[in-house]
Amino acid sequence: MAGKPELHNEIASTVTGHVVQAGRIEGGLSFHSPGRAPVVPRQLPATSGQFTGRSAELAVLTNAFDIGAQQGTTVVISALGGAGGIGKTWLALHWAHQHMDRFPDGQLFVDLRGFDPTEQPMEPREAIRGFLDALGIAPEHIPAEESAQSGLYRTLVAERRMLIVLDNARDSEQVAPLLPGSASCTVVVTSRDQLAGLVTRHSARPITVDVLSEEDSRELLSLRLGPERLTAEPSAVAELVRWCAGLPLALSIVAGRATLRPHIPLAELAAELRDASSRLGALDVGEPSTGLNAVLSWSYRALAPEQAMMFGMLGLAPGSDISLTAAANLMGFPKGKASSILQALERISLVQQHVTGRYRMHDLVRLYATEQANLDQSQGEIDRALIRLVDFCCHTAHAADLLIAPHHAPIELRKLEAGCSPHPLPDKGAAWAWFDAERANLMDIQALAARKRWHSEVWQLAWTLTTFHLRQGHLHDNHTAWKVGAEASKHLNDPHTRTRSHRHLGRACAQLGRHAEALTHLQEGLAGAELDGDVLGQAHTHRALAVAWEHQGNDQRALEHSRAALRLYEELGVPISGSHALNEVGWYTAKLGDYARAREQCTEALARCRANESRSGEAKTLTSLGYIAHHTGDTDRAVHHYQQALALYQALGDTSAEAGVLDRLGDAFALVDIARAREAWQRACELYEAQNRAGDVQRIRQQLEAQE
Repeated sequence: MAGKPELHNEIASTVTGHVVQAGRIEGGLSFHSPGRAPVVPRQLPATSGQFTGRSAELAVLTNAFDIGAQQGTTVVISALGGAGGIGKTWLALHWAHQHMDRFPDGQLFVDLRGFDPTEQPMEPREAIRGFLDALGIAPEHIPAEESAQSGLYRTLVAERRMLIVLDNARDSEQVAPLLPGSASCTVVVTSRDQLAGLVTRHSARPITVDVLSEEDSRELLSLRLGPERLTAEPSAVAELVRWCAGLPLALSIVAGRATLRPHIPLAELAAELRDASSRLGALDVGEPSTGLNAVLSWSYRALAPEQAMMFGMLGLAPGSDISLTAAANLMGFPKGKASSILQALERISLVQQHVTGRYRMHDLVRLYATEQANLDQSQGEIDRALIRLVDFCCHTAHAADLLIAPHHAPIELRKLEAGCSPHPLPDKGAAWAWFDAERANLMDIQALAARKRWHSEVWQLAWTLTTFHLRQGHLHDNHTAWKVGAEASKHLNDPHTRTRSHRHLGRACAQLGRHAEALTHLQEGLAGAELDGDVLGQAHTHRALAVAWEHQGNDQRALEHSRAALRLYEELGVPISGSHALNEVGWYTAKLGDYARAREQCTEALARCRANESRSGEAKTLTSLGYIAHHTGDTDRAVHHYQQALALYQALGDTSAEAGVLDRLGDAFALVDIARAREAWQRACELYEAQNRAGDVQRIRQQLEAQE
């Protein structure tokens, strides 16, 4: 492609085991993805093989489900507990797996991070977006408006027998937007909050989850250690159970320690725990959190130095989980060494490998790990670890971005810290997979960099995530990333970077319908580009301003900016963007009613697009020419142009644009051949339905009915 490298980057920026973590739902396919058979989502994480007790709570859950099914209402069950680590999620998942057959249309699961010690609770819109991904909605078919996304989610689950597990909710306000309207769905919510609003306003059935009884606590240890070991030392077992205070998480950690030391008497382990508890002044073990603190202190003191350091640093690392490669970079360790340490921490239940190669902590364990890191590691060592992680993310994201968008101009990154190396990405598929796995964590990494005032890295992450966000429809994340990125650019001695930041933030605002903000940022970006003599930046920004004004219905202002962009591109000799800008000049001219002039401009733009082999530009220009011909009474020529554009869009796989052209083709045919018009509209309607464009579907159906 001809032209300057940065131009191609800017063009792309305008293109509009099943586990759940950080709001991303993996492993889910669609109910009705176009072109493939429906597959129900199975999003439940695996349940523990050592589930113990809870027979009364399980019975209450089942009874609540049965009553709701008889009444024909959405069943909302809140599994409540007074403390973290009490086993609410364990209980919910065990019940869900027991009753999978009752939910043949699938199960959805999301961790709402309501009480995460380091991350903000998940916004309901983020959870809904994750559900839409799991239900197979293609990114380009997900509406930008939050209300439209909520409506689409409820439409997709309506009349389906589904289970929706909302784990670790902060409060009723976080949960309410996620409740479906269908009487066929069952929702299980876990929270440390009593969720009174959910009970009163949505008739949720509260179930209190308390600590395990002494009998059930012994049973859990027996499942992990074997009955013979417990029978041999009843007094030691009694003391271990006492210190764990009926908290399943604490019991699991104790059992992990004992499993790794099979030849050590349980009495010795009990004595160690007793000493740790005494140091902490943990005299009242009636409080579950007190028992857990004692168990964690006991376990932490037994770790080797490098294990203790990694445990603490994992608590400080942003994101709800971490990959093996990222953990190795965090520590500056070889991958094999990091893997060995993580396996050791996993064996004693301090971390969980919830999917191959990815690790997470219970939030209470993470809180303890963070406290210990701040106590035992110097601030310099902590910062070095975190900058290694940020560097790893910047360099890997940059490499991934260039794989999915090879025409992007590379940006300059700082030299990698010692012990840091990017994740290997052999091809485009690996790049997409890495972005998918790390999306939410990368947003948290950027937020950390912003708090640390690492301004260059904040901006670099905004830049390298742009194409991924736009192509996957993560418009809110794109706006968030550029809002932080634009703020960071103010602290960089690079006017060009500030100009680009305003441009990208303005585009992000426009895509979310925030028109006033969009114009403010784009105008600031244009003023900055003019002040700095950045002519190419001026041209890009004029095009963005044209689109922003068009969205507000002001085609005259749009035309003015598109003309300015065209003039600058021609001065610079940038042919591809120039041909696109010329078509846009013709388009706005046609919308203002000057069809003769518009035809001349678009005809010339078409020739330029073809000369530069810009197929997308050719398709857009043919659409413009079809519009002009249709509005000047030349139906045959309109049909011809639309059919050519249609063939190009089909070859490009752009089904969204294909639907629009079919829609216009139907309008043209309606003047001469109503049967062919109906055929085109019907095909457009089918695509609109697949893309969940409800307004367009309703309009086309009305046109079809009017022709009957």
